Amino acid sequence: MKNTKPMECLRCGRCCLADFTAYATEEDIRRWKAEGRDDILEVLERGQAFWEGDRLMSRESGTPLAGCRFFAFDGERYFCAIHETRPAVCRLYEPGSSEICPQHSRLGKENPRKRIRG
Repeated sequence: MKNTKPMECLRCGRCCLADFTAYATEEDIRRWKAEGRDDILEVLERGQAFWEGDRLMSRESGTPLAGCRFFAFDGERYFCAIHETRPAVCRLYEPGSSEICPQHSRLGKENPRKRIRG
């Protein structure tokens, strides 16, 4: 029997630096408003960045940001500063499901889920 348990995230941050990670839906924005997450809304609505299609853009330069604004490093590991309420695209991402993930090559051997290209 094949292992269908999801892979544990290595917290390497590669998916947080990819273009597709910075994508918030209207549902995400409504949730953040309901949760009173002004910290997130400030960045998106009045702050340093804005959503343009599937990319988080710099309000200052108008160019895509190199990674998610909420991607952080605590001195030992990378982490998501808004993990508990991260956008749907991040919640749905499965470690190993994209070639950007270092666990991608293990996916076929351990977990037969459909692969997503990043």
